[in-house]
Amino acid sequence: MSSVAVIDYGMGNLHSIAKALQHADPAVNVQIFSDAAAIKQADRVVFPGVGAIRDCMHALNDSGLSDVIKETAASKPFLGICLGMQALLTDSGENGLTPCLDIFPGHVVHFAEGLVDADGSLLKIPHMGWNTVNQKPHPLWQDIPQGSRFYFVHSYYAVPDNDHDSIATSQYPEEFTCALAKDNIFAVQFHPEKSQTVGLQLLKNFLNWDGVC
Repeated sequence: MSSVAVIDYGMGNLHSIAKALQHADPAVNVQIFSDAAAIKQADRVVFPGVGAIRDCMHALNDSGLSDVIKETAASKPFLGICLGMQALLTDSGENGLTPCLDIFPGHVVHFAEGLVDADGSLLKIPHMGWNTVNQKPHPLWQDIPQGSRFYFVHSYYAVPDNDHDSIATSQYPEEFTCALAKDNIFAVQFHPEKSQTVGLQLLKNFLNWDGVC
């Protein structure tokens, strides 16, 4: 039986994502782990997260899970979600400047103040709710229509140094990267576990993915 480790570092909607993964494929063994050995033994790894990046990185570094994430992200299908995506970049402007895992070269920046939509209405920060995702080709978009809507909750977004690492974009109101991918790693800013049918399809695609683009 295929196994999935959801990383538990004390932050994140762990049970929601674990439940969604199990619903996407009941035949898969989904477990929430904080133990390094157990995470390394899983066939696939999911790195979720919500909250502040400084707290996230402190928790990862203090627990030794930073090294586990770097090791598993280099060796097996790996999915980062929300803060778990942002932590994969070089650093974040949240809480001053917070060094991150530097798996994707790039930075995490705050949405500008005073953003307005096409009608001139002030846009709220955080960006919260459903938004269209514009895909670039990747196996994890299989059976997900171009322009599908996913659920977002965030005030910061990723700016990768390498354009080819950006595998999807959204707009608020300017275009921003909402998904990253390279090799066996896929990471999303939105919440697939809150994104209904298309979110479950993305999780199903991840559970069937061999890590090859």
